[in-house]
Amino acid sequence: MTATAVREPTRTPTRRSPGNVLAGTGTLIRFILRRDRIKLPAWLLGISLLLFQLATAVSGLTETEEGREDLARFMEGEVSAIMGPGYGRDSISAEVYVAGVYGLFFFVLAALMSMQLVSRHTRVDEQNGRAELVRSTVVGRYAQLTAVLIVAVAANVLLGLMVGGTMTANGFDGGDGLLFGASVGAVGLVFAGITALTVQVTEYARTATGIAGAALGGAWAVRAVGDMIDDYGSPLSWFSPLAWSNQTRSYVDGRWWPLLLSIGLAAAATAAGYALSNRRDVGAGLVASRAGAPVAASWLRSPLAAAFRLQRASLIGWTAALAVFAFMFGAVADQLTDPDGMSENRIDMFGGSVDTLVDGYLGVITLFTAALAGIMAIQGVQAVRQEETKGRAEPVLATATSRWTWLGSYLTVIAIGLVGLLLVAGFASGIGAAASVGDSSYVWEMTSAHLAQVPGVLVLLGTAALLFGVLPRAIGLAWAVVGGSLFVGMFGTLMDIPGWLRNIMPTEYTGQPPLDSIAWQAMVILLVIAAGLAAAGLAAFRRRDLETK
Repeated sequence: MTATAVREPTRTPTRRSPGNVLAGTGTLIRFILRRDRIKLPAWLLGISLLLFQLATAVSGLTETEEGREDLARFMEGEVSAIMGPGYGRDSISAEVYVAGVYGLFFFVLAALMSMQLVSRHTRVDEQNGRAELVRSTVVGRYAQLTAVLIVAVAANVLLGLMVGGTMTANGFDGGDGLLFGASVGAVGLVFAGITALTVQVTEYARTATGIAGAALGGAWAVRAVGDMIDDYGSPLSWFSPLAWSNQTRSYVDGRWWPLLLSIGLAAAATAAGYALSNRRDVGAGLVASRAGAPVAASWLRSPLAAAFRLQRASLIGWTAALAVFAFMFGAVADQLTDPDGMSENRIDMFGGSVDTLVDGYLGVITLFTAALAGIMAIQGVQAVRQEETKGRAEPVLATATSRWTWLGSYLTVIAIGLVGLLLVAGFASGIGAAASVGDSSYVWEMTSAHLAQVPGVLVLLGTAALLFGVLPRAIGLAWAVVGGSLFVGMFGTLMDIPGWLRNIMPTEYTGQPPLDSIAWQAMVILLVIAAGLAAAGLAAFRRRDLETK
């Protein structure tokens, strides 16, 4: 008998072609646009409308020499370090002021839009299991990341065109509207690329967005320190992508070449994101999650302690960020409140009297900080919503834990966190103001002024809780109230917003301490309203079905 060897067929490994790894990209682009048919236009139109309103208001302030001198004060010294290098302040105009001072806000908005867009359609989809379902079809490995980056590039290009068109529509001279728009869009592109990198590192969307947000904060800090070292920026400033957009010098001596640095960084971060995506599995991150303890700590046995554990990182991050913000703006109180050459508009904004300039300025900063604290409150409730939609709430509620206790624990932790946040921010701004003005009493006055805003911020929390209980999918409507409070707190007087509109915002009712005395009666009423909204949200949550994705 002759044995015949059976030869195993050899398999030649298939080579991935660009067509394979990008298969389905066009379909995914249409899918992303379909899902973001409301969010993305809202971002673009909201940013453009804000710019139009600010540009219109600033144009009115530059009609007199006194008004122009007043605006130039905001582009000097420490204020320049916070907002921008102050190019063109020697021949101030409305367009120079908008680009040089308010440009920072539009850089940050473009970055936030891009960060959320990329994270939402990459890491969030992986957490929710949608990415794995999509990958089971004829879709290339790089298709999803490529699709969202194409949408992000298109969104930022469109944003740049809209910003440039808005500046031109306001009749600004110089022809640099498109350059200013490109500088805004360039920041968005940079942080789209950075987020494409961070979503590869961790398996949690909030952590990935938080890392990208920390990079944004670091970019601002580097630019601020660099501009503080040397007038019009030092070499250190050039290590920040925000400084590159400032260095275009829109409406001064416009130049395009600094944007090449932004494009280069965006491309490098994107390339790194693609490379790292090959080194992980779908749903996993490059940094593995730590294994949990086999037995939970004794202090985690209550719903309240568990809620604190899940909200802890957000509370610490927001408290630290707002403390730095409050300190820096308190530290420039002496410069911004020097009455020499100050216009009547600025005096009215800061209380209507030369004697109240410092208190008026610090009151505006307090309102602004309170509105920022409202952002943390809404994000906290949205995190609770994620616990529900991702199925983690259902096992907990299957135990002896009631719905009232479960949601109430989260609301309690967020409310206490808000009090702590405003306490720390008030103390920090008080130290900054005391060091700037030379009056130690501002430490206590600013601390109490920030605590006086707690009831108004709790109303924002109660509004989000009510939406969570009644219309959980419409919880995003709470952002309209927060955005309105933020806008009114910062630009209300400057833009002469009608009183009826300002009265809608809960943060407006407790007065403007330290300029005004604390309105104790309004505080009590706001606390009752906040408690009523939260109770209504809890009652509604007990009666509706849980929603899971």
